[in-house]
Amino acid sequence: MTTKTSAIEVAGLRKSYGGHGGDAERAERGGRTMRHFTIHHDGVTIPVSRGGRGRPLVLCPGLSSTQADLRELAELLRRDHDVMTFDLRGHGLASAADRYSFEAFLSDLVAVLAELGRLDLDAAPVLVGYSLGADLAVHYASEHPGAVAELVLIDGANPVPEPFITEAVLPDFRAMWEDLATQQEAGRGTARQVLLTAQEILDLNVEIDVVRSRILDRYRKIDCPISMIVSTSMAGDSGEGHAPRFNQNWRAGVERLVRKRPHIATSWLDADHQLVFTHAPEIAQIIRSAPGPAGQATS
Repeated sequence: MTTKTSAIEVAGLRKSYGGHGGDAERAERGGRTMRHFTIHHDGVTIPVSRGGRGRPLVLCPGLSSTQADLRELAELLRRDHDVMTFDLRGHGLASAADRYSFEAFLSDLVAVLAELGRLDLDAAPVLVGYSLGADLAVHYASEHPGAVAELVLIDGANPVPEPFITEAVLPDFRAMWEDLATQQEAGRGTARQVLLTAQEILDLNVEIDVVRSRILDRYRKIDCPISMIVSTSMAGDSGEGHAPRFNQNWRAGVERLVRKRPHIATSWLDADHQLVFTHAPEIAQIIRSAPGPAGQATS
């Protein structure tokens, strides 16, 4: 679950996505050419940005986060990667949809990578996913052998032993996402907007719990190196309320995965689930050095 809702606005970003039917526009940023184009599929329009030079890399956002939110990390990676970012349906500059589900979001990622496959990439891309984006990346890689050079999973795709959303905590989660939806009203019409309702976000998180209960089978089908970047306090560092149990469940899921798949390199950051926004330089450095030696874990 992702709760990042605001940061510095990207001035003029909406205008640069004005293409239709895959038409592209170019803009200069920091001495590098940025290319913006759109993909139309399944009744939605997905905006894609591409810039930088070097190894191809696709950065997939998570639920309630946008490519504008990931701008700092993307800019750092563009120093030595050909980075592509995009918005999932109902997020950022993507259009709204008549359905929001894990499979629908996965179809967005599939459509983006299919389009990139028609470009003259030098090699298969590194696929980096944050939160829900990490789960999407694992499912994509498990279904498309050889299509991805390596996976970097940031605080997601975690086979937690217990679901996060139980009947006991459902009222708290519902209240949290209702509050989040109210906050997100201020972002409507910007590159950081989220069009999903509180109920849609709640339903998706329940679905993600189910997806993660089965995700170990997906890892067994992946044939590329995998690195994980994980927060030490996913639910925050409070010693009260649900946070301690959530954090314990999160760590137990990662430890379970590494026992089953010891070749996965794991890096822990002293942060909460917003680590992709608060620790972008550290994450960029880890991605540059990934994958580590098989089975190596860092802390």
